[in-house]
Amino acid sequence: MHIQTMARYNRWMNHKIYECCSGLSDEKRKREMGAFFKSIHGTLNHLLLADRVWMGRFTGKPFHVKSLDQELYTDFAVLRGEREAEDNRIVEWVASLSPQDVDSDLVYTSIVNPEPRRYPLWLALSHFFNHQTHHRGQITTLLTQLGIDVGVTDLIGLPSEEM
Repeated sequence: MHIQTMARYNRWMNHKIYECCSGLSDEKRKREMGAFFKSIHGTLNHLLLADRVWMGRFTGKPFHVKSLDQELYTDFAVLRGEREAEDNRIVEWVASLSPQDVDSDLVYTSIVNPEPRRYPLWLALSHFFNHQTHHRGQITTLLTQLGIDVGVTDLIGLPSEEM
């Protein structure tokens, strides 16, 4: 299934991004750089937070937050470990889905505009992975500004062992 490939791509890219970020000082990762979530750290944090919110919706186990920029972890090593665990959880959960599951509807209440929403699960999953790609693109731009090349980020570049 396409979503299984997207889950593996997501894990692969997050690993690459975190590897690149691990060589930065905490000060550089947290420096205000004009990004939507201000810094590399802020954007990494938002991605984990948003993934947990969406996974809570998908699994029926809500993850409650105060805001979309709420800091989950200040320590980079902890944030990285939690990211890895979440990515593995995403891969495992997506692998458990049947075609009938993917064709079902997802009903949830939005955080930004607390109104009930209903979407086909396949569309919500597409949004979920697209959202991650969007913000990782912002992080790769910030890393490039710091002189760090993330390398290949294309879906088609996903290594065969990840397929």
